Parts: sequence; C-alpha cells; structure tokens
Amino acid sequence: MDVADVVVLQASYSNPVHAEAIGVLLSHYAEGPMGGGCSLAVDPLQQLPEELAKRPQAFSVLAFAGGQPVGLVNCFEGFSTFACRPLVNVHDVVVLDAFRGQGLSKRMLQKVEDIARQRGCCKITLEVLEGNARAQAAYKACGFASAMLDPAYGRMLFWSKSL
Repeated sequence: MDVADVVVLQASYSNPVHAEAIGVLLSHYAEGPMGGGCSLAVDPLQQLPEELAKRPQAFSVLAFAGGQPVGLVNCFEGFSTFACRPLVNVHDVVVLDAFRGQGLSKRMLQKVEDIARQRGCCKITLEVLEGNARAQAAYKACGFASAMLDPAYGRMLFWSKSL
C-alpha cells in the first residue's frame, strides 16, 4: 500500500477502533527488540485507553492503512520551567515493519507537532535507544537533535528508576 494513502489522525480514546489499535500496536512494539522483547499483560493493554482518557495531558496519534492500524505515537504534555510553557514528551513511536522506511513516522510526528503548537508548547522531547540508528535517523530528519544546554557538560541523558 502507498504510504500516501495512510490516514494519520489524533486518536479518540473512547473510539473502540482507536482503543483496540493502541493496544495492538503497543503490544507489537513491546514484543520487538526496541520494546524489550516481552509481551505486555492483557489487562493493562485493555485498560490503557480508558486510563489515558482520564489524563488530559495525554494524547495519541494513529496511522491507518486500508482501515488497519500501522502506526502509533503516544504523548504526554509536561511543563518547561525554563520557558514557563507546556512541552510534549513523545513516549512511544510504533510503525509496523511493513511500513518502515516510508516516512510514516515523519507524518505522525508532524501531527504531534501540530497538536503541540495548538497547545502552545515550547518543545517536543523524546527518548531513543543508542542502538536504534534507524529511529535516530528518522528523528533527525524531523528536526530532533540530542539535547544539550552547555556543550562543556555534554548531552542530556534519560535515566529511569522502577517503582
């Protein structure tokens, strides 16, 4: 299928088609090497759209080809204390294998940018694995770069602590 025929839209968490697509795509991502290679539990996947709907700072972008879900970006609005404005953090980016390398992530990230601008955000942030050169190239093509305030102190690192 031609990627130009793919529909990219902001998800409605109350739409059953969108809710199912989020679960299917997030599961696909989690099971792949960049998502950790483990299946997600069924209950949290089924509850996810309802839980996201409770959070006004959350939004998702979906891509459909021929009515089938092929791409997902989950985002959360945060706040920049330096700019005193909201920001958007891209939390998950998923493109099904058959649609990779066709500019789909660029189209979805453009939709994210449009939504961020509508919300008055000052920037969009995301994390990417060091070994995911393909995603890094896609993000660079969309204008993303490694975050840095002062070159003397180097790039910002994303750290995590499980609870």
